[in-house]
Amino acid sequence: MLSGPAGLLLTAAALAVGALALWQVFRPLSQGSKYYLIIFLAGVLPLVFLAYPADLRLPARLRFWRRGTSRAGATDSDRGTPALVSSGPTVTDWALVVLAVAACLYPVLPIRIGSGGGGYNAFLDRQGLLTPTDLVFGTILLLLLLEACRRATGWILPAVCLLFLGYGYYGGLLPQSWPVAHAGLDFSQLVDAFYNSDSGFYGTPLDVAASYIVLFTIYGAVLELSGAGRFFVELSAAAFRRSRTAAGRTAVASGFLLGTVSGSGAATTVSIGAVTWPLLRRAGYPPERAGGMLAAAGVGAILSPPTLGAAAFIIAEYLGVSYLQVLGWATVPTVLYYLGILLAVEIDARRSGVRPVVIDVGSPWRLLARFGYHFASLIAIIVLLAVGVSATRAVVYAIVLTVALSFLAPRNEDRAHRLTPGRLVTALVTGVRGVLAVTAVCAAAGIITATTTKTGLGPQAAALLIGGAQAATSDPTLVLVLTALLAAVALSLLGLAVPVTASFVIGWVIVGPALLDLGVTAPAAAMFVFYFAVLSEVSPPTALAAVAAAAVTGGRLVPTMWQTLRYALPAYLTPIAFVITPAGLGLLGIGGVQRIAFAAGVTAFSVAVLAVAAGGWLPGVGPAGAPERVLGALAGVTLLWLEPVPVTVGAALAVVAAAGVFIRRGAAGRSSSNPVEEQL
Repeated sequence: MLSGPAGLLLTAAALAVGALALWQVFRPLSQGSKYYLIIFLAGVLPLVFLAYPADLRLPARLRFWRRGTSRAGATDSDRGTPALVSSGPTVTDWALVVLAVAACLYPVLPIRIGSGGGGYNAFLDRQGLLTPTDLVFGTILLLLLLEACRRATGWILPAVCLLFLGYGYYGGLLPQSWPVAHAGLDFSQLVDAFYNSDSGFYGTPLDVAASYIVLFTIYGAVLELSGAGRFFVELSAAAFRRSRTAAGRTAVASGFLLGTVSGSGAATTVSIGAVTWPLLRRAGYPPERAGGMLAAAGVGAILSPPTLGAAAFIIAEYLGVSYLQVLGWATVPTVLYYLGILLAVEIDARRSGVRPVVIDVGSPWRLLARFGYHFASLIAIIVLLAVGVSATRAVVYAIVLTVALSFLAPRNEDRAHRLTPGRLVTALVTGVRGVLAVTAVCAAAGIITATTTKTGLGPQAAALLIGGAQAATSDPTLVLVLTALLAAVALSLLGLAVPVTASFVIGWVIVGPALLDLGVTAPAAAMFVFYFAVLSEVSPPTALAAVAAAAVTGGRLVPTMWQTLRYALPAYLTPIAFVITPAGLGLLGIGGVQRIAFAAGVTAFSVAVLAVAAGGWLPGVGPAGAPERVLGALAGVTLLWLEPVPVTVGAALAVVAAAGVFIRRGAAGRSSSNPVEEQL
């Protein structure tokens, strides 16, 4: 945390940005949304240079875990990591702060440029005809955003942005017969696209950060300070306190409940790990297995309604739908995701002989009676969205409701959670600090989206992706399947390098058109890209959530990553079902009741079969051998092709695999009951 003048400035500026974001919900600035984005970025970008050190040696994503974090406002690479500076800013940092303020505010300042007028409207009128001064400030802002992303997320995202910048500038030199060649853009055209167009710095990603994400991070901070986080963990422990797998179930349930307000995988992992790792250790879980469980449960936070991750808000904006619709699309997949983790927990408990653990908490009903009001604001968001209230207003009303309900705490020890004016200021500042990195990422994403729009890279990349699938087969169905598999691999590799939000933006402009061209509906394509962007949090070799879990449990990093991958395995396969058959839309809640029930039921069966195959144990029967596990994996994958024939084949394979486990158990029983024969 910063102290002294820098700390005061950071707090004051964050408070002003938070107040502006709340004001904008009810009294939008008359100059328009882009004017607000300019002011918002001018308030946030300078804070990045105060909150993050200019450490050239170690990426910020790794420094985060070395220094640790507190729960309030802690976020991952999708929502932004917490402030990292332990010493005061340097002279260079202050210089960058001044440059950031100047470059961001330049478009709205009444500065007369040559014979043209000054101010915001004059700046917009110069679109396509920027003056040398415009180019200078646009270039400065470009460099500042690259540096801000480097500080907040590491070197990879700036490198990707520079790659797109280079493509825009040098792509015209490529042989025009190449599919990715374009007419060529000079530097002034690129800066104009970044600085003075609706697809650049001030495009949809930044609009989402400034209009939605900042409000939800403030809401999360308010909930945390009201004691909701502690209540969710205690309620999870109380619900399973008499179960043999109480420790594992508590970790998974805590991840889901905290995720509904966090929207951050790594932060949720740290939070639930701090409380549940001692329980898991007492139950006999090795550090690596416990870490995998915690990371998989934590990443579900980015998939869990009602907050999801930042990219979910971008989906709503890109597709022009309400945020409530996106929540509806995410509901069934979220249930299936946590079903897979819970089944893996149950299998591990039986295979590894996990010990029962007595959890010393009260009755869940008593906890609900005393502190169940913490659910009220979550329910209020859903209800308000359902009756047509905008997502921004719904979350502000939820914040007000949380503040009012915080004064219901009756006992002295609970009164510390009352949201007095001083604590409200803390929540506001914490929420804004939590959005610093994602704002830099969203603004820098404008480099990618503007370059893609200007050069036509999206359709060209889509054609290449489809062409690669068509080279292997001419069957339309198989082309779609191969394209989906190639897209899944591409998105997984992309997610290893950049944060979730940037991964989604890049994936949508590159992979999205390919899926749409093959007849995949926009909701299915968007959710497909979203899920694989999110799963980068648990994908080796980066797996930020697994890094967080290993830091909590003290386990070895690489084994923790592989355990995380095992717990989250069904989530890698389920999104493919969204796109390869029309019935897959049922998983998104699209279609009639019959389609939804069929898709959800078959996919749940698939998740269960895959969990058995990955865990090597059939509950109630015993261990599964390698042949049964292979058959189970084939059955689970086949079931995801939601058509009658593949479902029948998959079910038959699952039955054969289960029969093999029964036969194996019977053979083992006969051997153990005839020790003399065994000796002979």
